Amino acid sequence: MLRFYVAIAALTLFAACEPATVSGPVSQPAPQPTAQRQGGTFSASNAARSFVSVLRTVEPVAERECRSRTTGVNCDFNIVVDDRAGQPANAYQTEDRAGRPVIAFTLALIADARNEDELAFIMSHEAAHHIEGHIARQQQNAVAGAVIFAGLATLSGGDATAVETAQRLGAQVGARRYSKDFELEADALGTVITKRAGYNPLRGAEFFARIPDPGDRFLGTHPPNASRLDTVRRTAAGL
Repeated sequence: MLRFYVAIAALTLFAACEPATVSGPVSQPAPQPTAQRQGGTFSASNAARSFVSVLRTVEPVAERECRSRTTGVNCDFNIVVDDRAGQPANAYQTEDRAGRPVIAFTLALIADARNEDELAFIMSHEAAHHIEGHIARQQQNAVAGAVIFAGLATLSGGDATAVETAQRLGAQVGARRYSKDFELEADALGTVITKRAGYNPLRGAEFFARIPDPGDRFLGTHPPNASRLDTVRRTAAGL
């Protein structure tokens, strides 16, 4: 079911936002020409119109993919705008207390998007995190890391403080261990959702060219941009 909220007052801030650099079956709609900004940022009205248009198109496709790929998972996405002042360009996926998946976009990210394909790809990528169960898997990895590190600290004769420190470090390492894999999985499934929603995932993934490349740092949270683009290209070619 489509549900969303956007603070009306917040929409007037789009024009003031400077682009930030960041890190049954339903028939498939025919691809349509997507809105693209000319020159600077979207105007407030164009940004709001594009975001709502993408939301209405992508959300039911993401729900359909969620239901077809999972069992017993809440697929009723709640797509919202994070209108807190000063937030950088960002999008993230989380769950509310009832376990309902939430996808949040900051105003700066919506204003920074070059076209609707980018908005669609980002929205699909975040939906894919939920469909792939990445929050639960990350929590499991964190627990495993905490147990292992605490065990090692205990075996080495560490006191209670040392064991507690090891637990915290182990949880951080465990949570980060497969975060790059999770991002690539979300890129791949996000490509599928974007395409099935009628948008161009290759064009949508072009925003990778505008964000800093995290490289291939040990225990980094995101893979190199080149790896992400390659994943999108290979997945799109297989559709």
